[in-house]
Amino acid sequence: MHACRRRLAGFLALCLLGSLFAQAQTAAPATPPEHRRSTDQTFLTYPEWFLVHSPAEFAAFTQAHNPSDFPFLGHIGQFWGSYRKVFVEVRRAGYPWNGGYHLMIVVIGTSTTVEYALRAVYETLIGRLTELTRSHGFTAEDQYAARVAQEYVDFIRVQPWYKFDFAARLRGLWRETPWTGPDLLRKWERKYILTTEYLAKGLYGWLIGKATGATYDAPLLVTAIVVDREPKPLGPQLPDLKILSRLPDGAFLVTVPRYEPFQIYARALAQQGLSFREIAGNNTVILTTLLAPKAWKDNDPTRRVLFTQPIITQPGLQRVALILPVAGLAKAFGEFDRQGVRVEHVYDY
Repeated sequence: MHACRRRLAGFLALCLLGSLFAQAQTAAPATPPEHRRSTDQTFLTYPEWFLVHSPAEFAAFTQAHNPSDFPFLGHIGQFWGSYRKVFVEVRRAGYPWNGGYHLMIVVIGTSTTVEYALRAVYETLIGRLTELTRSHGFTAEDQYAARVAQEYVDFIRVQPWYKFDFAARLRGLWRETPWTGPDLLRKWERKYILTTEYLAKGLYGWLIGKATGATYDAPLLVTAIVVDREPKPLGPQLPDLKILSRLPDGAFLVTVPRYEPFQIYARALAQQGLSFREIAGNNTVILTTLLAPKAWKDNDPTRRVLFTQPIITQPGLQRVALILPVAGLAKAFGEFDRQGVRVEHVYDY
């Protein structure tokens, strides 16, 4: 009899929690409509950001390794594999179909597949051959390419790739690297392929920029957050926190920069002990990627692993795409730090 009562009490408690959860999800967001973005965006932005993560891996790799050894084909597989996981999750969750965004992902994925395939073929057949002719280590052109690769990554973390000034890097290639010197065959082969790359990307980026400007409105560069109490100033290094209003229940509506800076500001707010009630009008889930050892496991039942990817150039390290509650993001920052796991990116819709 007592066991039956306990089971009944547990069932009623679950029903009550389910009811409260449903009410929380159906309540009107406190975030103004102009700052709201649909929940599916936290998933659909991942393939775009993989095209930041991949160049970042390339830039780090080529500081000390030959570009011919970079796993271009492996990254093609990772892009499409992760998009499949995202596609399935969006369909499973029942989000409205976002045909325009899916089309954009397919377009950028296809262009990247073509680019990476061509680079893999060229670097394997030609680049590797000229690498073998070197007798003095990396040429000035090798070093210049590695530096530009890092500059490109730093830029696209906060700006669209097509706004990167490839023309300036093309001029720099011919002005900043000598025309003569050791390993002449490698030098001029690198000048040729880098000229081709910067010129092609510059022209393609110019076309994409024109088409984007004619088709889409300029993206909002801030993310609105509802935090449970008033945040303190974050200091001169993080000056872009803006308090918009105080809500009737004592919470505060604020804005912080979007994209890469979002996680920096979100972490700073979490360190003040604040918790997030809404991010871009969402109070359900948000996608985060972590860089963790392969043996790492997440034991928090409120979070779910969407997929994992090995960091191919760093054996033993993996990328973990984790779905977690918006309300649990602030606490998660501290947990991951204590576990020695690095937050790679928070996908703020």
